[in-house]
Amino acid sequence: MKADWVQAALDARAPGGVAAVRVDVLTKRLGITRGSFYWHFADRDALLTAAPEEWEQSIITGIIERLENVPSPVERLRAILGIAYFTPESGNRVEPALATDADHPIIAPVLRRVTAARLRFLTELFTDLGLDPATARQRALYSYSAFLGWLQLRYTMPDLVPEARYEGPQAGPFLDDLVRMLAIGAPGADTGASNPRDQDASAD
Repeated sequence: MKADWVQAALDARAPGGVAAVRVDVLTKRLGITRGSFYWHFADRDALLTAAPEEWEQSIITGIIERLENVPSPVERLRAILGIAYFTPESGNRVEPALATDADHPIIAPVLRRVTAARLRFLTELFTDLGLDPATARQRALYSYSAFLGWLQLRYTMPDLVPEARYEGPQAGPFLDDLVRMLAIGAPGADTGASNPRDQDASAD
């Protein structure tokens, strides 16, 4: 199936970058023939394009558009931070791998679109919390920059940041503090502590 090739390409890209996405290697990993590949893709570049675009859709359609329907901006903030920091998906190796190929002509536009969508969502979220546009934009940049740093730490030095373990006991207090810090001064913020699993329920 086409989806199997796309996932295999993402999995291969994580440890090895674009160069690791090779049709002969993926056929062995999937246990299927090269004919199956050419049934779904014209060439390797077509697969290189499809894989990051699938990742992009999982971010924009799977997360951002879903959370836009959460009515409370505080709940949206807690939900997006909980997903970004404290779910198994937030520890995936795909995004750091894509970032290492940020100047690649296929990868660059995808990263730009995802970054723009995330910043738009966060800026609108902080605006909905009652912050003025300039402050909302600043908080969005703080939030996104912190996430990228967190992702890199989890990817490169997980032993030094036990707080980054999504199943760890530090997850709840860390998330509560993060929400409070980012929403400080926002007229519409009510940042009382809650369990990180609560955000999963509010995001569904």
